[in-house]
Amino acid sequence: MPLPLPRRDETARHPLHARVYRLTRGNLLGRIGSQPVLLLETIGRRTGRCRVTPLQYLAHGDSFVVVAANHGAWRRPAWSLNLRNHPHARLQVGPQRLHVGAREAEGREREALWQELTTANRYLLRVAPKAQRQLPIIVLTPEQRR
Repeated sequence: MPLPLPRRDETARHPLHARVYRLTRGNLLGRIGSQPVLLLETIGRRTGRCRVTPLQYLAHGDSFVVVAANHGAWRRPAWSLNLRNHPHARLQVGPQRLHVGAREAEGREREALWQELTTANRYLLRVAPKAQRQLPIIVLTPEQRR
């Protein structure tokens, strides 16, 4: 069982989480509770630097679905804003690394994914009203690279 991390700043954990995840190929810190975790690598919209964020996800066919919940904060998380500017990213799921394209789910697709997400992760039902915004649902679809 992994050691609990300090509760200070949520973002302070990301480098440590990502390092352990990569070293163990997702065997450690590859789950938060019952939820699987992936590492999302985005390009910073202001800095142009690579940013790595561990995220809980839902597997949906060949795609991965994540929610820009930001723990119920009123603003979107930086990684989702980065994807708006640069919708191509990389992710790691366990030992597998993929190039992905990102898009925001809308309409009926969003409603269906929200149902799946909240069934898998009840925490979303608590943070959604706290955020006072509609939580964006991002679909990450693998891309073919030459």
